Amino acid sequence: MDQADERFVDVDGIRTRYFEKGSGEPLVLFHGGNFGSNDAADCGLDWGLNFDALAQWFHVYAVDKLGQGMTDNPKRDEDYTMAAVVQHALAFLETLKLGNVHLVGHSRGAYLVARMTLERADLVKSVIPVDTNTLAPGVGRNDIVFANAPQPRLGRESQRWVYERYSYRHDHITDDWLDACTAIAQLPKYKEAVDKMEMQGLKVNLFLAAHARQKEETLGWIRDRGLQRPTLLVWGYNDPTATLDQGMRLMEIMAGSERRTQMHIINQAGHFSYREHPAEFNEVLRAFIAGQS
Repeated sequence: MDQADERFVDVDGIRTRYFEKGSGEPLVLFHGGNFGSNDAADCGLDWGLNFDALAQWFHVYAVDKLGQGMTDNPKRDEDYTMAAVVQHALAFLETLKLGNVHLVGHSRGAYLVARMTLERADLVKSVIPVDTNTLAPGVGRNDIVFANAPQPRLGRESQRWVYERYSYRHDHITDDWLDACTAIAQLPKYKEAVDKMEMQGLKVNLFLAAHARQKEETLGWIRDRGLQRPTLLVWGYNDPTATLDQGMRLMEIMAGSERRTQMHIINQAGHFSYREHPAEFNEVLRAFIAGQS
């Protein structure tokens, strides 16, 4: 992703980074992970293998979520929650005066785009969740898959190790991506978020506890009234953390309340299915969105 496509905008007092390129219908990409993660420092550059190709068809925005990448941390400890991430993302759309958007979210970003759609369907034309145990029923396997991660955590080789365990194939784990993730993890604001989440207990006592309640509420809303927008689930057949069984259960819930729900399963792909098979992923998105138009 070219630095020329990098932008910054003030979103309710939060300096927010995003990348923008192309023309056509707006396609907004949200990466996974969360602020203060001790596993990997995800950001909008996660979409680096997809961004330029998607920009041939769409007006693409790849956003650094609240507290991640180069976007400011939450201003208050009580905002170290997924609910605050949702409100920041919605405010981003409003700040840029974006509407009728196609939302794509990976992992925790998939929960984000689903919740955005439930809260502000008027801004959304379609929604594409990708490989997510944050939204899907059941318990993720992250603690098992990432047990005994090498030290120091968030170093370049530690992040490579994490991404390899997430993945079926490893050729998508590029040097420039690892360099970017390592640089982000060294930022003072990222270290502050790690301290708050891991050392001060916000991860267990606030972030995870609040999300467990909101996840139950979110799945209830989807069961009762649906996302009310065309929905495409994309899943890696070999995802070790958000298993295919979880994806199928989520598909059943979504399809039960929204007939315009589809699912695409990518074979020989792990949690980063969109990076492991970028050409297939991009074409699936293009065809799905063309079908809505």
